[in-house]
Amino acid sequence: MTATAHAATLKTGDAPVFHEVEEHAHPEGSSTMLGFWIYLMSDCLIFAVLFATYGVLGGSYAAGPSPKDLFDLPLVALNTSMLLLSSITYGFAMLTMEKGRVGQTQAWLAITGLFGLAFLSIELYEFAHMIHLGATPQRSAFLSSFFTLVGTHGLHVTFGIIWLVTLMVQVARHGLIPANRRRLMCLSMFWHFLDVIWIGVFTFVYLMGMLR
Repeated sequence: MTATAHAATLKTGDAPVFHEVEEHAHPEGSSTMLGFWIYLMSDCLIFAVLFATYGVLGGSYAAGPSPKDLFDLPLVALNTSMLLLSSITYGFAMLTMEKGRVGQTQAWLAITGLFGLAFLSIELYEFAHMIHLGATPQRSAFLSSFFTLVGTHGLHVTFGIIWLVTLMVQVARHGLIPANRRRLMCLSMFWHFLDVIWIGVFTFVYLMGMLR
């Protein structure tokens, strides 16, 4: 027992019952955010390795197609705008969450999810078109590293959309309780993190690829 948590004795028949007068506070919110920051840092390491791998292998075409032969820059720019717009709409969701407006928060989350789905749809179309042209991951080291890097980011967006839908269900059932606010904050960090990674992909893979 500490000095602030004195033992008190209550008589229940003949058996004494001991309890702490003062309960210790559990900083659940801060520990959750710290744990999520650690997760994001580990994800940064994963993408750093993938970027480095693409940097080494991105010029190995094995007499196959190069970025200039495959990349449709206007389509990729449209795809990038979808993800950036989703980041803006998620920011509006967080603003309405702070004001306690459940309906508006849900609406902005839904719009964010639609932008995310649009991003994934365009990316899947790009992959399907490249495979149709014979540019499969087995064709060259460039394509293997490209599909791995861009596909890993796409998987993260997919999981983010699943997480978003799950939180929308939780908010619909329980409202903007502290636990849901904390979860929405974590997803906000994750979503903006994916935006930053995609800007790196767009610049390093697509723009620089077209200049090679």
